[in-house]
Amino acid sequence: MARIQKPSGSPAAVLTTLEGTGKKTSKARNTTITITMAVQQLLYFRIGGFLEEEEWNQDDFKEQSNDGGPRAHNRSKTTGQIRQDQFYCPEEILVRIGVLLLLAAVGSDGKVPRTWTDASVATMEVPLANAKYSPIHITEKTYYELPTRTVYQSYPVYHPNREPAGFMQWLERQEPRIAFDPEALKTRRDWIEAGSLVFNAPVSYSPVFFSAKDLRDPSFFERLGMPVAKDGTIPFARWVIRRKGQVELGSMGCNTCHTRVLPDGTVIPGAQGNNPGDRQGAAMLRQTASAGSSAQLLTRLLRFAKQFEVPWIENDPNRRAQTMSLEELLAAGDAIPPGVTARSHTSMLLPPQIPDLIGVKDRRFLDHTGLVLHRDIGDLMRYSALVQDAVGLARYREIQPEPSTRGSVRYTDEQLYALALYLYSLTPPKNPNQFSAEAAKGERIFEREGCAGCHTPPLYTNNKLIPVDGFKPPADHLERFDILLTPVGSDPRYALQTRKGTGYYKVPSLKGVWYRGPFGHHGSAATLEDWLDPARLSNSYRPTGYAGPDGRERAVKGHEFGLSLSSADRTALIAFLRTL
Repeated sequence: MARIQKPSGSPAAVLTTLEGTGKKTSKARNTTITITMAVQQLLYFRIGGFLEEEEWNQDDFKEQSNDGGPRAHNRSKTTGQIRQDQFYCPEEILVRIGVLLLLAAVGSDGKVPRTWTDASVATMEVPLANAKYSPIHITEKTYYELPTRTVYQSYPVYHPNREPAGFMQWLERQEPRIAFDPEALKTRRDWIEAGSLVFNAPVSYSPVFFSAKDLRDPSFFERLGMPVAKDGTIPFARWVIRRKGQVELGSMGCNTCHTRVLPDGTVIPGAQGNNPGDRQGAAMLRQTASAGSSAQLLTRLLRFAKQFEVPWIENDPNRRAQTMSLEELLAAGDAIPPGVTARSHTSMLLPPQIPDLIGVKDRRFLDHTGLVLHRDIGDLMRYSALVQDAVGLARYREIQPEPSTRGSVRYTDEQLYALALYLYSLTPPKNPNQFSAEAAKGERIFEREGCAGCHTPPLYTNNKLIPVDGFKPPADHLERFDILLTPVGSDPRYALQTRKGTGYYKVPSLKGVWYRGPFGHHGSAATLEDWLDPARLSNSYRPTGYAGPDGRERAVKGHEFGLSLSSADRTALIAFLRTL
């Protein structure tokens, strides 16, 4: 048995040890010893939780689990959080783990996966509820014929009242510079930092939610509630120089939707975003209409809305957009709150909540409906390629001709690999909510009410799919996918009546709910208090988050767990959830 030793260096130093081990050419035994020692130290950081000042109690960690693996005793029965940690593990298991960690730790020494292969694309998705209309994606050959995206050096955008003097003039003097150079990436840390560049790199230089003029106008921020970071920057957009002397506003990179600014101005990359993008877009289009272009704008919007239609559904609710007036379409945009967005191939009338990407490395399904499997880093690379570039190139059986690839671009495999490593590296900010006596009471309620059956610690999700009302999983799905046959009663429309509709919703993680919101698949509840309010089941309820395109009163049905608790128990449960 191997005892995990308290490390002498930081996690980064331990990873450096592993990276160095990958480059050794010495005898296999020496490499094994080095890996084992490094893994022991990494497990200390992973399990011991940086208990630099704690005494390790040898008697707390002596028993093995039934499968011969390590068992941590000093653990909360409900949450699975290890308190303080000494740990024993068989040497051979450490070596096996070491090989896996070694492969994960090495940056450019490992081979960058090929993103789009015919074999991997054919198996990456859960079929749609009507399986014969599942998307047919472009071939490997067609994908790699697309021109690749250049990631230029970009610069922060400031609130106009917070911008350093002479900043724009300085930008105008800058030379164009390519920021992403895979040849310069030597370590895992290099790749992660390069992934941050990709995450923040704009993919559009035309106004989508806002224009450069908007972001130079202080009243724009007041009217539309655009969050501003504590340093005065706007983390949802970047200035880019692609030609000297021409400063362009770029947006619609990952950061535009997956960045959150807390009330104190703290920026959380990868979190459920809170820029009111759809409302900003509606405001921008109103300005266009007021300039006398109403008829052309309506034609353009109706063409845009076609992407949301699901032609194989007899009474497709998304076709309603074709009968709406210009003002009704703009009002539908106004109705979408921060944290929710009608992204490509979802729905204008049933827009989804923006997912939190922090912790994505532990998710086994991607998208609310679990459409994309997450088996390895290659799947996350493919998912990123789909979201930004390839989803619009899919066709749905014979109902649609093969789309033109004219004007399409793609990320390079190296860019997607760096982005995926960056997303895997994201961690939540320090939680200000202390584990109080009230939270401890809430933890007991969490256990008593059986919440852990779906929201299983320590990930607070069981990573399973739950069928919606009206969908019966085919027999082969029960063999191929991890499915929980427990009815929840959530609104099934997004899972059945959109191009993302698999017939399932995945079980979301509860980690980080203290900084997230709104809640529910469509963001119908602004806060945890609203989500656990039994009044939301009434047809006379007015949703506090997304209330639909018309904003009318309606019930927010489904997931009735916790709604029958007393007021005091609900308060305690919420106190516990906010500590996760």
